[in-house]
Amino acid sequence: MATTPYSTALIVGAGPGISAAVARKFAAAGLKVALVARQPEKLGGLAGEIGALALPGDASDPASVAAVFDTVAGRLGTPDVVVYNASARAQGPIAELDPDAVRNALAISAFGGFLVVQQAARCMLPLGRGAILLTGATASLKGFAHSAAFAMGKFALRGLAQSSARELGPRGIHVAHIVVDGMVRSERRPEPPDRPDSTLSPEGIAQTYLDLLRQPRDAWSLEVELRPWVEHF
Repeated sequence: MATTPYSTALIVGAGPGISAAVARKFAAAGLKVALVARQPEKLGGLAGEIGALALPGDASDPASVAAVFDTVAGRLGTPDVVVYNASARAQGPIAELDPDAVRNALAISAFGGFLVVQQAARCMLPLGRGAILLTGATASLKGFAHSAAFAMGKFALRGLAQSSARELGPRGIHVAHIVVDGMVRSERRPEPPDRPDSTLSPEGIAQTYLDLLRQPRDAWSLEVELRPWVEHF
């Protein structure tokens, strides 16, 4: 089995879906894990299950993001893997969208991504290594009606990933953007019994995150698209 050349993972925007599956995969691979959410009390079960550190944090607030990184470094060690999984939506006809709701969506999906990548870079550049993984979506590639704010945020996050990869890759930091292109399976969205494997499982997605950490640096993936085998392009 390939080894994972990292020791401490910080997952920002943790919840019960993709990020929980990623946290379990990372912990099983031997990484220490920190989970960050606005309401960390909801992460108690997961944190106890895998021995993770659960912290409060607002991804859109520079001081909060900096404090999270300081706390993780002090309690678990400098994070050499950082996952950004936070996002927000403001859905509706563009003529009727609340500007404040759109501003908040962009602050979390895009500006928050910048703040986290900036702090991750500050931690990893002195080490000369690290991995930053950013969770994208179908909306990273195309915008849909009534979903302008989400597409704006995800387009921006993709641009951040591309720019950061070109800047930080030559410094030993692997930056990758993962396009989750399809419906993600959950308790609220179970697998259709007549269409097996037609939705993305969080565990399948998480395996790709772990695989990215194990890539040799002479063959890094900078963007990966994940979709079920029946998904239309």
